[in-house]
Amino acid sequence: MAGLCCARVSGALQLGLGGFRLYGHGARCYSTYDVVIVGGGLVGLASARQLILSHPNLRFAILEKENEIASHQSGHNSGVIHSGIYYTPGSLKARLCVRGASLLYEYCDLKRIPYKQCGKLIVAVQHQEIPRLQALYERGLQNNVPGLRIIEAREIREKEPYCKGILALDSPYTGIVNYRQVAQSYSDDFCDAGGSVLTGFEVSDIKMVNESPAGSEQGLEYPVIIRNTKGEEVHCKYVLTCAGLFSDRVSQISGCSSEPRIVPFRGDYLVLKPEKCYLVKGNIYPVPDPRFPFLGVHFTPRMDGNVWLGPNAVLAFKREGYRLCDFNTRDFGEAVTYSGLRKLVLKNLVYGVGEMYRALFLRAQLKELQKFIPELSINDILRGPSGVRAQALDRDGNLVDDFVFDGGSGEIANRILHVRNAPSPAATSSLAIAEMIAAEVEERFNL
Repeated sequence: MAGLCCARVSGALQLGLGGFRLYGHGARCYSTYDVVIVGGGLVGLASARQLILSHPNLRFAILEKENEIASHQSGHNSGVIHSGIYYTPGSLKARLCVRGASLLYEYCDLKRIPYKQCGKLIVAVQHQEIPRLQALYERGLQNNVPGLRIIEAREIREKEPYCKGILALDSPYTGIVNYRQVAQSYSDDFCDAGGSVLTGFEVSDIKMVNESPAGSEQGLEYPVIIRNTKGEEVHCKYVLTCAGLFSDRVSQISGCSSEPRIVPFRGDYLVLKPEKCYLVKGNIYPVPDPRFPFLGVHFTPRMDGNVWLGPNAVLAFKREGYRLCDFNTRDFGEAVTYSGLRKLVLKNLVYGVGEMYRALFLRAQLKELQKFIPELSINDILRGPSGVRAQALDRDGNLVDDFVFDGGSGEIANRILHVRNAPSPAATSSLAIAEMIAAEVEERFNL
């Protein structure tokens, strides 16, 4: 089904037309589903796939506002399959990343999606970083990350001949993949099982139907109305939202809470010139500083043979603003007037100014990169693509670090589940997240 249409009919006529039903005088043309998933990114697609495979007799649809799936975070990420080192032991992030990586490798093998298990080195370049590296190693062991070990300068050079470091944490289980291919495969599985993907459907309203449409024999069997910006509708029994950068707004229009609030951060990458890609064999990461909210710049090989350097992390002036000049008044206004962002900026003022400076001046970012590969020069790098991260913040200016799933209050609460926060490593964890979401949907909605 390519999309929805509007129609006017006279009288109390009910027709079947390509999956749509026409109800009553002046009614709209719409289709009915048992469960609708809002958002065609990796988490939405994986969850829809899991649900339809578990419940083949139910009708499912995915609503995606763009004309293609995986158009935003899912299609603008670094492509890394994370192993689960960084995350607090026992957290959802830790558990879902480790299981998700295992499931993703198995899935790629099954579907013959190419990937490379090229590994990752987290490299200490200063002696004061060594205790943090050791703590990271212990955390990775607690999270059951396979194959972790500490290596010294000689082995660093064996793995990455151009990398300078004192000690490194070697994670051979880390890999890379093209997540657009993964997303397309999830979508294909969903459609092959009988699901519908409706693109170009930007949700503007989610509400309960007040009464049975005239001439309907369905009664209130499908009591949730989802309307788009064109006035088109679908009706359903239950809703799962996986709206990424707009998860707070979609929650709000359904009558649920707007907290945690999404604040967009743009990450700008540099790329190595093709003739210099030999400088990097696998992923090279810095030792993260717990005082700061992001990981810092790193080296990421890509499936197409390119190498990305970065990203930085700066406030985006538009939720889907991939260029420095992209601006949206509402997005910017909501971000800068939110108390959580102001508190985050005050707590990380020096770091934030540094990120903005490095975003503007290549040589400043190059200086960070040269700590790991001294041979890099300004002539070896070019400006590359950007992504926008949906960062959830609370009112106290704290990054919401773990996955958040909730319902809400009001009459729609028992029929909706919101994925409120699904940050990195959500792409890696998508199949494991889907298992958890499907179990929660089944329990809440008694499927």
